[in-house]
Amino acid sequence: MKKFLLLLLILAAGTARAGRYVHFDTPLYKFRVYLTDKKGTPYSVKRPEQFLSQKSIDRRKRLRLKVDEHDLPLTPAYVDGIQAKGLRVVNKSKWNNTLVVETTDTALAQSLTALPYVKGIRRIYTRPDSIAAPDTTDRHSRLTGRLDSTTNYYGHGYTQIKMLNGLRLHEAGLRGQNMTIAVIDGGFHNADILPGLKETRILGTRNFVNENPDVYAAHSHGMMVLACIGARAPYSLVGTAPEASFYLLMSEDTPTEHMVEEDNWCAAVEYADSLGVDIITSSLGYYTYDDPAESHTYRELDGRTALNSLTASLAASRGILVLNSAGNAGNDRWKKIGVPADATDILTVGAVDSLRRNTLFSSLGNTADGRIKPDVMALGEDAAVFEVDGTIARVNGTSFSTPILCGLVACLWQAFPDRRPEEIIDAVRQSADNAGHPDNVYGYGIPDMWKAYQLLDKK
Repeated sequence: MKKFLLLLLILAAGTARAGRYVHFDTPLYKFRVYLTDKKGTPYSVKRPEQFLSQKSIDRRKRLRLKVDEHDLPLTPAYVDGIQAKGLRVVNKSKWNNTLVVETTDTALAQSLTALPYVKGIRRIYTRPDSIAAPDTTDRHSRLTGRLDSTTNYYGHGYTQIKMLNGLRLHEAGLRGQNMTIAVIDGGFHNADILPGLKETRILGTRNFVNENPDVYAAHSHGMMVLACIGARAPYSLVGTAPEASFYLLMSEDTPTEHMVEEDNWCAAVEYADSLGVDIITSSLGYYTYDDPAESHTYRELDGRTALNSLTASLAASRGILVLNSAGNAGNDRWKKIGVPADATDILTVGAVDSLRRNTLFSSLGNTADGRIKPDVMALGEDAAVFEVDGTIARVNGTSFSTPILCGLVACLWQAFPDRRPEEIIDAVRQSADNAGHPDNVYGYGIPDMWKAYQLLDKK
C-alpha cells in the first residue's frame, strides 16, 4: 500500500460505494507556497495568548520551553496578498512558514513567485478525472447494538495491553486521566455513536482535508485507532488509556495519494499544539504518490527533508510526544518506513504478533542518516478494535500497534508530568526487550511499561 492505513481491507466502509464515482469536468490543483519570512506580523512571542490556548502555554511553561518565532502565525498581509490574486488558501503551517493554495489555473499559481515574500511554490495535488463517490448509507443503520463480550474486564483488548505490561500502570491508578491525545487520521466513522465509545471523552474534531465538518461520516480507520486507546466497554474492549481525552483530526484524503496530505498533517499537528494536547498518535505515513514527481526516495528519510517529518520534530521541541506508525511496507519492494516515521525525537512503532515475533509487513529502518527505526514494537497482528457496526474486528497493521502503545505512554507520562517527551521516550526504549542491541527490524523491542515507570521513578 502507498500509505499506511491498513493491511486489512475495511469491509463495511467501502462496499457501499463500489462502482460509483464522482466525475470532474475541470482540473483542480493545490500548491505549497514557501514564504520568505514573518516580517510585519502583528503577533509577538511576548503575547502567546493571541495564538495559543492557555493549556498550550502552560505545557511549555511546565516543561521549561519557550515560545519562539516558529510559533508566530503567518504574516496576515502575505496571506491577504496571495488571496487577492484569486487563489483559495486551504491550509497553513506557521512552523514551516508555508501555506497551501487551491486553483484551477496553474499560471495563476506560478504568478505568486513574483511576490517579494514568496520564496517558491510546489505543486502537491492534481485532482483526478474521477474519484469514488462518498458512501451515503445512513450511519445509524449499520449498528447492531451488540457488544462481543468475554469474561475478562479488558475484553478482547487484554492481550494487547498485557504484552506491554500495561496492566500494572492501570492497577496503579494510571489510566490516562488529565491527558489529552490528538488522533490524526483519515476519518472516524461512527465514533460518535458506537456503544463501546459512548463514554470516550472526545473534546472536539476538525477536518483538514475539505470543508465537510463531519469526520464521523468518513473512513473508519481513525475510529479503529481511537478504539485501541479510548474504548470503555468493560468485558468487550477496554483501551490502553480509557480515561484520557481526545481530539479527532482528519488529515488523510483517502480517495487519492498526493503530497498535500503531508501539508494537511502539518496543519493538524499545529492545531493540536495550539489546543494544548500532550500526545499525538498518527497511523499515517507516505513514500509513493499518484504523481511520481511527488514521491520520496530513501535518501530523503533523514528527518530533515519531508515537511511532515520536520513538523513532527518541531512538535517534540514544543513538548508534545508524537507516536507514528512505522508502516506496513515490510513485504513490499519499498520495505522501509515512510515519512514522518523518520522524524527525530518521536516514537516510531512497529508491529509484532501475539508470540512477540516481528510481523513480515512491519516496515524496516534505519533512517537514511543511520538512526534506529522503528523505535519499539507492540501488537499489530490480530489487534482488537471496533467495527463500524459496534462488533469486535481483528485487524493487522502498525496502524494499531501505535495507538495501543500511545495509550500506555499517556498513562506513563501522567505519573511524571514534568518530564520532557525525550525523557519519556528514552524510558520506553530502555524498558524494551531488545534495548541492549537495537536493530532495524525490531528496534529496541517490546517495551515493559512498568519497567519504564520504575526507570523514571529512580531519576
